[in-house]
Amino acid sequence: MQLVENNRKSKPVVVDHPIACEAQNDQLSDESLIGSNIKYLLLGILFGIVFVKAEIISWYRIQEMFRFHSFHMYGVIGTAVLVGMTSVWIIKKFKIKTIQGETVVFHDKKFQWGNVIGSTLFGLGWAITGACPGPIFAQIGSGFTVVSITLLSAIAGTWVYGLVREKLPH
Repeated sequence: MQLVENNRKSKPVVVDHPIACEAQNDQLSDESLIGSNIKYLLLGILFGIVFVKAEIISWYRIQEMFRFHSFHMYGVIGTAVLVGMTSVWIIKKFKIKTIQGETVVFHDKKFQWGNVIGSTLFGLGWAITGACPGPIFAQIGSGFTVVSITLLSAIAGTWVYGLVREKLPH
């Protein structure tokens, strides 16, 4: 159970999360399932176009990065980190609320060795396949249908993680 601040009522609301996770969704207001999915579909298409135009879905660009031959991908990733840090700082400093008027809650994170192990596996998979989860769909959409094998492998890896999750360091 988690206590969530609700600015529309005088007392806090207790939200029951059926599955405890590191990235809880503390949104209290309901969204239309169709409207929400359309919104995220359009955003995903726009994101994919940006990925294609910025050449960050290019297997060649990704290999350049892992071989330290080009700054291109490091510049893109570094810019994304700076934009994310600045955005979080602005949200916290000015107490910016969601579109529904709810307070944005940032949960504290503890160091876990599982993150180191998982990110190492993620990086190895990224270096071998030339794709991380976001660009997989943009690569397939750009006609690189062989990347479907990477997508199926990512899905299989997620499924295996679900099977062994309780035995892993968290």
